[in-house]
Amino acid sequence: MGQCYGRVSSDKDRDRGSGLSDNNVSTGNRAAKSIITVSPLPSASPLPTFYSPLPGTSSFPTQSPSPARSTPRRFFKRPFPPPSPAKHIQASLLKRTGAAKPKEGPIPEGPEQDKAAERTFGYSRSFSSKYELGQEVGRGHFGHTCFARVKKGELKGQAVAVKVISKSKMTTAIAIEDVKREVKILRALSGHENLVQFYDACEDNNNVYIVMELCEGGELLDRILSRGGRYSEEDAKFIVIQILNIASFCHFQGVVHRDLKPENFLFMTKDEDSAIKAIDFGLSDFVNPDGRLNDIVGSAYYVAPEVLHRSYGTEADVWSIGVITYILLCGSRPFWARTESGIFRAVIRADPSYDEIPWPSISSEGKDFVKRLLNRDYRKRMTAAQALTHPWLRGNHNIPVDILVYKLVIAYIRASSLKRAALKALSKTLTEDELFYLRVQFSLLQPNRDGCINFDNFRGALVRNRTDAMKEAKIFEILNSMEPLKFKKMDFQEFCAAAISVHQLEALERWEQYARTAYEYFERDGNRVINVDQLAREVGLSATVPAHVVFHDWVRHMDGKLSFTGFTKLLHGVTPRTTTRHQ
Repeated sequence: MGQCYGRVSSDKDRDRGSGLSDNNVSTGNRAAKSIITVSPLPSASPLPTFYSPLPGTSSFPTQSPSPARSTPRRFFKRPFPPPSPAKHIQASLLKRTGAAKPKEGPIPEGPEQDKAAERTFGYSRSFSSKYELGQEVGRGHFGHTCFARVKKGELKGQAVAVKVISKSKMTTAIAIEDVKREVKILRALSGHENLVQFYDACEDNNNVYIVMELCEGGELLDRILSRGGRYSEEDAKFIVIQILNIASFCHFQGVVHRDLKPENFLFMTKDEDSAIKAIDFGLSDFVNPDGRLNDIVGSAYYVAPEVLHRSYGTEADVWSIGVITYILLCGSRPFWARTESGIFRAVIRADPSYDEIPWPSISSEGKDFVKRLLNRDYRKRMTAAQALTHPWLRGNHNIPVDILVYKLVIAYIRASSLKRAALKALSKTLTEDELFYLRVQFSLLQPNRDGCINFDNFRGALVRNRTDAMKEAKIFEILNSMEPLKFKKMDFQEFCAAAISVHQLEALERWEQYARTAYEYFERDGNRVINVDQLAREVGLSATVPAHVVFHDWVRHMDGKLSFTGFTKLLHGVTPRTTTRHQ
């Protein structure tokens, strides 16, 4: 129920352009107004001018938009406008909420409440005896957020935030399931230093009450605006490290947030060095390592391209973090338009600008960091754990185990001997920057006395870091594919070959150099004579596809060994698209 953390914008808010409350105390609960929301943010102009994303409003500035805006209005050379991506969003919203637009006004009373009483969640019904509800601070589609004080128990006298969700507005099965899942995720993940603390879930005939930690330092968006729209690099790093810690923790547990944006991060106190907390898990979901989600949710400026294409995983959160980092560093959005459809088109097609002020003054490491998060190919994007080892952020902070390592090692175990030889050759070309991440991940698996790891090391890392969320996301099932490691050991050198991501290396400017150097190693140590039929069997190509058609340029005619083209394609594997194209 991500919608429950926002409120209806007043005229005063629209005049301010920030869409924020004047209240000095923020809770752990703000709502988006719809499944896909558009949040106002600072432009790239020298003055803190803010643009309303909604068409037909009067809040656009009279001055001309800054030329530094990264995705200016574009004119597509077509006789008619392309189909609106927003139509899919509206269809998703209608299915999820039962209404095309969020309803405003007070929570209804009367017959609708009688029907709501039939919806039970199994939560405690002693809310009124345990908590004293205070003033309302936000309102969204399904309910509102209030301050409250604990009346009894261990937390007696403590101020908390209570998210009040109206049962009468849960008109679809999806909406009801969203509430159940939000509570389940908050309860499972509670305890991380950068996640809002979950205390209790209650219900009565009319509402569900989610009781959480109260954060009094305000939103990250407020801090950005108070700084004139941007952070210094050092201050931005402080924020980004905490956000990545949150994301990497959630992703290892099998949870994707799906609505990361500055409004959903609150500071614990008003101190400049206050820790931040992630809030609003109303749109979050469980996803197993091999699974993909297909429902379109999130906030328009931060939504990843693959979300709009209805096939995504935890990488979508990393894209959102890339957008947040871009905003922190330069004060403008990487993708901008005046309508939702325009924003979506920009996300899918436009390239962020790194040429306008202040980008020339930002370090090359900072620019590289943002670019590697905002890669449209989710396979080439850094993971949250990897991003914490990037040279821009490298320092004294914890690095978590990366679930990507498990997926890559499984692929390595299943690969042919020829591909494993190719990966070993590629691993020899890595620089110290790439090896740094792999050394950290290897050490987190706690190698045995002989310096090797096996199945027990991978299992142990999961056990040490598990929460109840892992059970829901079926994370432990990943070990079923790692059983061959029960009978072998893997040293660091082989681990590098197994845990290397070819797609991520391909995104680097040095990729061609890496590939050429790796092929030289492969020629010397791993290349062998192979015919196309053997090659087809090694890569698992379907018998219905003529092998000579697919592999005609993979094998050198002069000696029957793999060519450079074959080597690079082998590293990537034969994809369904490749085989379909040749049928």
